[in-house]
Amino acid sequence: MAAGEPATVHVEVVYAAAPHDVRIVALDLHEGASLADAVRASGVLSGLSAAAVDALQAGIWGRKAALDTRLRDGDRVELTRGLLVDPKEARRQRYRRDGVRRAKPAVVRTRGNPTR
Repeated sequence: MAAGEPATVHVEVVYAAAPHDVRIVALDLHEGASLADAVRASGVLSGLSAAAVDALQAGIWGRKAALDTRLRDGDRVELTRGLLVDPKEARRQRYRRDGVRRAKPAVVRTRGNPTR
């Protein structure tokens, strides 16, 4: 950074719009920028309804954070959707539907020469 240039922070904004549809935007913002500034500058929420935006939660590196949180260099801002079904309940529903438990892969431990 040259003398006289304002200090910047490099951050990433990540939004998973749907399974297998992840949007990642890298930004350089002025030092002191907030989480809300990063989301606004990224444009990842353009085209979403106000209700959809209100349902999102924001965090930094997987931890919830308020929109006025100041960002540091290297932060990863994540926008997450709420769960539709509790993971434990989803497992119960799959068990009722399929009637079988999914077996864990067997671990085979060998001693000595593994080619025998």
